[in-house]
Amino acid sequence: MITERSVPGRPPGDTEETAVAALPETRRDPVALFRAYLALCKPQIVELLLVTTVPTMMVAAGGWPDLRTLAVVLIGGAMAGGAASALNCYIDRDIDQVMRRTKRRPLPANTVTPRSVLIFGLTMAVISVALMAVFTNWLATALTAGAIFYYDVVYTLWLKRRTPANTFWGGICGSAPVIIGWAAVTGTVTPLAWALFAIVFFWQMPHFYALAIKYKDDYARAGVPMLPVVRSVGRVNFEIVLYTVLTLAASLVAWPLGLGWIYGAAAIVTGAAFLAEALLLVRRTRAGEPAKPMRLFHWSITYLTILFIAVAVDALI
Repeated sequence: MITERSVPGRPPGDTEETAVAALPETRRDPVALFRAYLALCKPQIVELLLVTTVPTMMVAAGGWPDLRTLAVVLIGGAMAGGAASALNCYIDRDIDQVMRRTKRRPLPANTVTPRSVLIFGLTMAVISVALMAVFTNWLATALTAGAIFYYDVVYTLWLKRRTPANTFWGGICGSAPVIIGWAAVTGTVTPLAWALFAIVFFWQMPHFYALAIKYKDDYARAGVPMLPVVRSVGRVNFEIVLYTVLTLAASLVAWPLGLGWIYGAAAIVTGAAFLAEALLLVRRTRAGEPAKPMRLFHWSITYLTILFIAVAVDALI
């Protein structure tokens, strides 16, 4: 059961709810609240999810999909991602307040109350699933509901704090928008859709391991067993290279399943650059130099964006 947690440094009985209620009105003006709720949705993550979903829908439709379906998936998908993120913030509010990377989020900063965030997240989740149910099909709807449940219950509540394999298993919900978009267009999930899913799934490991290296002390302080916290540098390096290679392999598998030469060229060039950056991180750590993991983190985002832009271009020619 989730219970309200007292915050270190406050008198006994002074909960998050009363602390927020005591804030000056200037701290809770409409603009500040809007920004707080937007931050709870983690818009950068939602944006990245949509970057992969729209090109996938274009390939599934053989061009531009039906505009109503596209709009529903974009709105419903953004709401589903925002809902999952808000509920994640609610569940993780205890560890967010002890991590430097997250202590300025709305809940640790006491900009909003936990109860408000819970209601906000659940409401958005219901609306997003309802939109998908009314305007798409049962498969896309079930996948949307399943992704929200998996992220918040299976990953956040269960796996995140219990196993260093949390990033691997969490990758399932992070990849779900690809097959949700495909299912919304076609009502099925084909081998090409699964190949695109695999690209995003394997990509998440080097992407998030790089972030975990950067914030290793934060995760250790919060008691979250991210791989760089509980395993050796050699093990982390091995998994980064392994999953980067698997990302590249999945991108090449997708090529003959229905994509053209523009995609193929992009997959080879950007995949090689992605792998080279992963190997550079390994070389730096072995040489005792600063790892610079955020270089790999930022390049991974560039890689995925370019690759799925190529998917969209191929769908239009």
